[in-house]
Amino acid sequence: MKLLQQFSDDLESLVEKAAPAVVGVEHSRGHGTGLFLTPDGYVLTNRHVVMRNPRGLTVQLSNGEELRGTLVGGDAPTDLAVVRAEGTDFPTLPLADPQSVRVGQLVMAIGNPFRLEQSVSMGVVSAINRSLTLPNGVVLEGMLQTDAAINPGNSGGPLINARGQVVGLNTLVLPYAQGIGFAVGAATAAWVASLLIQRGKVERRFLGIAATAVNLDPRLAQDTGQPRAVKVLKVQDGTPAYDAGLQPDDLLLAINRRTVSSVDDLQRLMALATDEEVTLDILRKGGGRKKVSARTRPRAEPVAA
Repeated sequence: MKLLQQFSDDLESLVEKAAPAVVGVEHSRGHGTGLFLTPDGYVLTNRHVVMRNPRGLTVQLSNGEELRGTLVGGDAPTDLAVVRAEGTDFPTLPLADPQSVRVGQLVMAIGNPFRLEQSVSMGVVSAINRSLTLPNGVVLEGMLQTDAAINPGNSGGPLINARGQVVGLNTLVLPYAQGIGFAVGAATAAWVASLLIQRGKVERRFLGIAATAVNLDPRLAQDTGQPRAVKVLKVQDGTPAYDAGLQPDDLLLAINRRTVSSVDDLQRLMALATDEEVTLDILRKGGGRKKVSARTRPRAEPVAA
């Protein structure tokens, strides 16, 4: 009983500390949830929450106060957006180190399902690095799966670990299932939000591959110095990847000498690339490790990997 009471007390304390950083995001055609990223009013939420009426946004604080919200920018490939609320000294929550997220880890969702403000649910991280294809063709990569109860209106709200850190941003549920929800990982949210705040948009260079993250066997991990890489599944004809000679089953290890361990790394580095030409470090079965150059071009939304 003492352990159970302690767990209950800790959970109550966690909710009390986290809830003020969680906000409602409202407009005339819908509602969702958001999270204060900075004390000066930058709110992270889902793009699908705000794009239906970006000029009529309201940010509702945990105490019921309503503030005018202005759309800073959105990113279709990750379904993330940033809204600016008027004001200062807002409470925030830290983002978790993505390496600390494990399957089975206890997590808590806070949000506004069906406009039931500040609703709390609890579950576990059911899986990591899931890929989901949306009806509009956008592929969401590196998603966290959870069985914490998530419903319409939770979109854009935080998924929080026992340390009070945000491990992901709740994004969608499978409508034909129970206990299967998905969140954009905190690592993705961090770099996308940073670019949206700085530039108002995320511009990626187009490479032209379909890919997935894979674990390397111990020998390859030792040889390459990294435990994971991105495996090329398909190369589209006439694309920069095709012209550079990339092939299915190539392992992409680095871009511009920066390690690639996930599709999120791939997307991030292609967004940060400032030159048309990028250097790809690849490992080809039977062909060894090599560097190739690809002359990329801007890509249009919506996009796959």
